[in-house]
Amino acid sequence: MSLDQLADLVGCSKSYLSAIENGRCGPPGAGVLERLEHALGLQSHTLSRLAELQATPTGIRRELDELRHRQAAAGKLADLLRGIGGGPGVGGPSLDVAYRSGELRRLIDRMSPPGEAGPDLVALPVEVPVINKVAAGYPRDFTDLGYPVGIADEYIRCPDLADPDAFAARVVGDSMTPQYVEGDIVIFSPARDVRNGSDCFARMWPDDETTFKRVFFESGPAGEELIRLQPLNPAYPARVLPREGVVGLFAAVSVMRRIG
Repeated sequence: MSLDQLADLVGCSKSYLSAIENGRCGPPGAGVLERLEHALGLQSHTLSRLAELQATPTGIRRELDELRHRQAAAGKLADLLRGIGGGPGVGGPSLDVAYRSGELRRLIDRMSPPGEAGPDLVALPVEVPVINKVAAGYPRDFTDLGYPVGIADEYIRCPDLADPDAFAARVVGDSMTPQYVEGDIVIFSPARDVRNGSDCFARMWPDDETTFKRVFFESGPAGEELIRLQPLNPAYPARVLPREGVVGLFAAVSVMRRIG
């Protein structure tokens, strides 16, 4: 549609429409705006609302824009929170992911008053499944009660841990005393490197026996690789296995103990 055609439909001069289009005059009256909306196929009051906004003082318009941005940030944060719940295996975004990516920081800052930063954020502790008990004496049968990986009846919060595959187990027996006692909950992280002298959750082959011991890597008389599972309690002997006899070693990274 040409400007001439629009002027004929609205009932005004082409030069007046050109002045409106190029900002050389203020918003037209309600009648002209209504006819413009009809001629352009716009929803009723679309242009009148814009005219009212244009007539609003600049400072108030800035405040309105700021409120809209803050409302949008609040909506995104609400969507993020609605995507959390139920425990491991539940889909949707998580606060941990949002925290690490910086999205949570940006949303909170955007919701804060202009010129003010939001509150300091602290990373949420990882929720670690307590899967069962691990013998701190001689290896015993171990079962994770048939749960999928990361799923358990009990969870603990572990600060300063970012490994989503971490798990925990209660100590039974006294072969790791005095550093660990029966009832301690030890957290193990598959992401942590296992070094010579690490305290580890060890799983043996072929029976999936498990134990909790200090691990040393050694060589046999013919140069074969050996693993020594060493108790800390001198009342218990060490156990030496061929490397292929140990199918899993997971380093301990933290211990929780009830006081009293």
